[in-house]
Amino acid sequence: MFLRYNLLTILWAIFILFLVLLPGQHLPELAPTLLSIDKLAHAFVFCVLVLLMIVGFIKQSAFTGLRNNAIRNSLKISVAYAFVLEITQSLSNGREVDVYDGVANIVGCLLGYGLFYVIYKL
Repeated sequence: MFLRYNLLTILWAIFILFLVLLPGQHLPELAPTLLSIDKLAHAFVFCVLVLLMIVGFIKQSAFTGLRNNAIRNSLKISVAYAFVLEITQSLSNGREVDVYDGVANIVGCLLGYGLFYVIYKL
């Protein structure tokens, strides 16, 4: 049951890992910090990750702790994953740890919760 409802989340997390490990590229920036296309991409992928994870955790019935605290657990797991991936970027050619990427990741996680709230709670 768990895998059935969380397969998209797992595949999306693997997709994010693949993107993070790609060699560095220079994307055009709209502003020097949080408004670059790169930062928007970071926020987007983590927004989707959290949305998928919350929905998957709520629908599954194998782990009641995940189901009962789906939002909190999704945010904790996603932020931890973002942190680990940000550190992992330093292993890829031309990539480095960037505090603004980390901030964009966390903003994306919060946006994912907000999107879940708008879609399912309102």
